[in-house]
Amino acid sequence: MPVDSPPRSSVPLILESLPTPELPSQECPRRARTQIDLLLLAIEALDLGGSEAMLTVAQELGLDPVVKGRVNLWLLRSTNPMRRYSQRRPMTLEEAKALVAIIGNLSRRLTVLMRQLLTGYQQLRERGLSLDHHLRLADYLQRFRTHFRSRMNPRRAGVIAYSSDEQLDELAMQLLEQLLLCSGILGTQRLWSSLFDGEVV
Repeated sequence: MPVDSPPRSSVPLILESLPTPELPSQECPRRARTQIDLLLLAIEALDLGGSEAMLTVAQELGLDPVVKGRVNLWLLRSTNPMRRYSQRRPMTLEEAKALVAIIGNLSRRLTVLMRQLLTGYQQLRERGLSLDHHLRLADYLQRFRTHFRSRMNPRRAGVIAYSSDEQLDELAMQLLEQLLLCSGILGTQRLWSSLFDGEVV
C-alpha cells in the first residue's frame, strides 16, 4: 500500500525565518520597496555579475517560484517609485522577503570586499585624501553613480536629493554599511525588521 508523501510547502523555508509584520495591508510599503532596490543596486555596483548572481541565488535558495526569472526580477525592482519606469503593481511581502533573502546571501559572499572598501574609505577620510586614491573604491562609487542615474527618474523628489556626485557617494557608502551589517549572523532578519521601522501598527 503506497504511503502518501507530505504535501510540499508552497512557501520556501528560508522565507519562514522572516516574520510577517502587522501592516494595514499585505503589500510591501513604499519605503521598503525603495530600500530593497537600492541595496540591490549597490550589489550590482560591487559585483559586475551582480544581476546574474541574484538569479542564481534565487534558484539556490529555492526562491525561483517567487522570483520567476529576469523579467520578474526587473518588475519587482521597478516597484521602487524612484525608478524611471516605475511599476504601479504592488510588491507582496513574500516577494519582499525573497529579495531580502537574496540580499543577505550575496552580502555574505561579498563580506571581505565590503570590509576592504569601508576600511579604505575611513582611512582616506582620516588622511584628507580624495576617494580616487583607492582604485577599487573609486570603481564601486563610479558604477553606483552610473547605475543610479541611468535607472532613476531625475524628476522625482527623492532622486533630486542625490543630484551631486558627493551626495551619491554618501548614499553608496551608507548602503555598503547596511549590506555589511546584514552579512552577519541574523543579518537578514535584522535587515528585514529595519525595513518596517515606523510602519508596523
